[in-house]
Amino acid sequence: MKRLNIAILFGGCSPEYSVSLQSAYSVIKHIDTYKFMPILIGISSKGNWYRFDGDIEKIASDTWCNPSDCLPAAISPDRETHTLLVFHPDKVVKLPIDAAFPVLHGKNGEDGTIQGLFEMAGTPLVGCGTLASALCMDKDRAHKLAHAAGVQIPASFILKKNMDAGIALAQAKSLGYPLFVKPVRAGSSYGITKVIDRHDLPAAIKLAFEYDDEIIIEESITGFEVGCAVMGNENLTVGEVDEIELSDGFFNFTEKYTLKTAAIHIPARILKEKEEEIKQTAKTIYQALGCRGFARVDLFLNADGKVIFNEVNTVPGFTSHSRYPNMMKAVGISFEQVISRVIELAVSA
Repeated sequence: MKRLNIAILFGGCSPEYSVSLQSAYSVIKHIDTYKFMPILIGISSKGNWYRFDGDIEKIASDTWCNPSDCLPAAISPDRETHTLLVFHPDKVVKLPIDAAFPVLHGKNGEDGTIQGLFEMAGTPLVGCGTLASALCMDKDRAHKLAHAAGVQIPASFILKKNMDAGIALAQAKSLGYPLFVKPVRAGSSYGITKVIDRHDLPAAIKLAFEYDDEIIIEESITGFEVGCAVMGNENLTVGEVDEIELSDGFFNFTEKYTLKTAAIHIPARILKEKEEEIKQTAKTIYQALGCRGFARVDLFLNADGKVIFNEVNTVPGFTSHSRYPNMMKAVGISFEQVISRVIELAVSA
């Protein structure tokens, strides 16, 4: 059987550049090389594209971007060729690509921008497409579509730059404290603040506006966060539900990647019927937002036992110890199998 050339993209012009390196390194280490030939495309933090042909340990250590291992590269927009153009000093080499796997997190990677590039080029794409990626990155619009599909969402309001600060204070008072201030379009808890009282609100708003020109201010949900790993196009596979146990605060960037005071329980410590409700809600959200391939749906289970939508990560953490692979592992699907299946979903679509 012919091996398929899979373009694996890593790095990216994003605050989550370093997270992408770790995820991509794990994907490259665990991909089935009998079926797939990885074509490694590194994107520097400044946005330069390179064909990387060095030791993959340099990706993990962030020493990959060097003249010895890299050549400038670009995706050909020609829909008939599906190629990566690699610019050597004396020639341009065309590498055929059977599918693209953007292992990129956050801005310029998970938000529909990269997805649009590959869809324009007609190259099969691993994971969600342009529209679903953009919608899932937009917390406000994702909530509205999920709500239209019958899913409960947190009470919230949107604040745009240059709006009267008095309006924010008045609406925040109606939500009640504590509350959360978040950029509408940002990933991995960047720019998010849990605000305990009104005196801390202006600083939280200022921080969120550093990441986006729209912010969302949400009520705080009493209870805890649960997650669902979903995989598939029409026929969906759902991993085991996980539960985030926090000793204080919220599941911010530090806790996500160090678990200093947080713990993740798989399976979640909940009743079987509540687990089934969470899984069904996750599938409803996944389909309402047009997701394909794979995504992690995050929800809250509040103190009254209600399931409330939080967000969708269309490119969740993808190391062997990340939440998505571990939720799938808990239902008998190994990390290697997850990688193979999401690629096969893309090339067979």
